[in-house]
Amino acid sequence: MATQCVSKVELSISCNNLIDKDIGSKSDPLCVLLQSVGDDKWTEVDRTERVKNCQDPEFSKKLRLDYHFEKVQKLKLGIYDIDNKSVDLGDDDYLGGFECTLGQIVSSRKITRPLELKKGKPAGKGTITITAEEIKDNRAIVLEMEAKGLDKKDLFGKSDPFLEFFKKEDDGKWQLVHRTEVVKNNLNPSWRKFTVSLHTFCNGDVNKPIKVTCYDKDEDTSSDMIGEFTCTTAQLLEVKDHAVEFDCIHPEKQKKKKSYKNSGVVCVKMCKLQREYSFLDYIMGGCQINFTVGIDFTGSNGDPRSPESLHYMSPDGLNQYLSAIWSVGLVVQDYDSDKLFPAFGFGAQVPPDFKVSF
Repeated sequence: MATQCVSKVELSISCNNLIDKDIGSKSDPLCVLLQSVGDDKWTEVDRTERVKNCQDPEFSKKLRLDYHFEKVQKLKLGIYDIDNKSVDLGDDDYLGGFECTLGQIVSSRKITRPLELKKGKPAGKGTITITAEEIKDNRAIVLEMEAKGLDKKDLFGKSDPFLEFFKKEDDGKWQLVHRTEVVKNNLNPSWRKFTVSLHTFCNGDVNKPIKVTCYDKDEDTSSDMIGEFTCTTAQLLEVKDHAVEFDCIHPEKQKKKKSYKNSGVVCVKMCKLQREYSFLDYIMGGCQINFTVGIDFTGSNGDPRSPESLHYMSPDGLNQYLSAIWSVGLVVQDYDSDKLFPAFGFGAQVPPDFKVSF
């Protein structure tokens, strides 16, 4: 039996003391993960969400990639201040980056390093912390939450509540695992259903402590806490049998007022576990991948006798079309039982009357 040397790895990213490029407000940082493809070329693997108005972001979205024991996987993490809606990062301010190998991260499990604007030039006092975990559990938790009677935090309107879910790490610290969307101007919000891998949510341990904090989103300053509670995933899953509600407690208010009951109630509308299937699950379950080729024979590809043409009839029997089909076919053939690759053409002059056929 072949040894399995590929593992799925999940990286959690947080930063501290990012340089501030925005005038009058804090940066809106996002982290992008790039992997080296050789010759000083990089390809984007994944990116986090953008965190608004924050110099010390903890990103909720985890960055996932394959860990190959036998390869040196060079990574580059870049932090950008996002001020527009374009996906391209070229027009966003660069707040610093860090280069290392995936092996360095997984062997330490957690590293904190200074951010650099370029080699040898620190990005102020900015640092990045990367935590790596292997993903072994393919279960996911599906949750739908709502709240009732939340405290009003805003002077002129109702609160704009959102929830953050944290799991308790072995060192006793809380790590952010999910952040919901903000529901504007509502003290009885219903949040959208969301799915998080069970490994991310609670390391696959349904009895691990989970902390849920409810905040009032403030666009200009840091968000105000409305209240929080702790529970376990097992308690959330009890919703199958009966309604599950938790008092949302603000610790400071609880200390000051003896008659204090809660700052609202958070309810679990729906909670269930489901299996997330990997690519290998499909392949091992008998999934076939078929490969069909369409070839453009129109005159725009040039004269096949010319080496510049994609259809060049080369003495060695190779041209660009054949190279592309060969490259893809070699990979796909392992997943195709009949090993046949149907090829279609269009725009060719077909004998006997040599009219162009589409």
